[in-house]
Amino acid sequence: MPSLIDSHAHLDFDDYAADLDGVVARARAAGLERVVCVGLWRAPGAFGNALELAARDPSFFSATIGVHPHECARVPEEDWARHDALARDPRVVAVGETGLDFHYDHSPRPVQEVSFRRSLATARAAGKPVVVHVREADEVCARVLREEGVPAAGGVIHCFTGDAAAARAYLDLGLYISVAGVVTFKTAEAIREAVRIVPADRLLVETDCPFLAPIPHRGKRNEPAWVVDTARKVAEVRGTTLDEVARATTENARRLFRVPG
Repeated sequence: MPSLIDSHAHLDFDDYAADLDGVVARARAAGLERVVCVGLWRAPGAFGNALELAARDPSFFSATIGVHPHECARVPEEDWARHDALARDPRVVAVGETGLDFHYDHSPRPVQEVSFRRSLATARAAGKPVVVHVREADEVCARVLREEGVPAAGGVIHCFTGDAAAARAYLDLGLYISVAGVVTFKTAEAIREAVRIVPADRLLVETDCPFLAPIPHRGKRNEPAWVVDTARKVAEVRGTTLDEVARATTENARRLFRVPG
């Protein structure tokens, strides 16, 4: 059974409150060695409980801390200070997800850009990689990353939904590309074309659960065990084996997030 890391999961969402032990058991049974739990600002004074999950089982969970572009317009200044302090917590392996979402525009675009730049500065100061969310904003995202500079610790475009040109731009900046269940969807040929050009040493896989369950689970609440289905599709697209994709993506996630094997 191949060993895998789910590099982006929202297991602190209410979707899992009644079934977290079962979710973890199924993930372990599927061969997962670690899940990176994304901690996000929720409300004044609240960043979810990803850090608590990481403290509960540090051998299986890692945590990030971030301000999502959807919410960034509502974050008070004192919570930005808290965000910056939490980024230095040893349980935190990355800053984010942060970035730009021009599909929903839940926060004004100029505010998203300021938040993104601020988060990049936080990652640099903390010596942590950055986890980037980008939707329908690849050109602006790449520009901001060029202007600000990718943190020395690196970064990843999570749940990549761009095309091959966007992938090349991010790869040129030194970023990793993380692939979610969208790669299995019938309409995702542009993403599959991009996946074919990503070097093996820059590729990650994730669920972004509870969202975007891969085929054959589409329409259900996603969970880390199903990252295997995404990895299997990535292997098919790249003309290689599941074992090889698992080996490469697990090594890459360990290296990016500085977690032990």
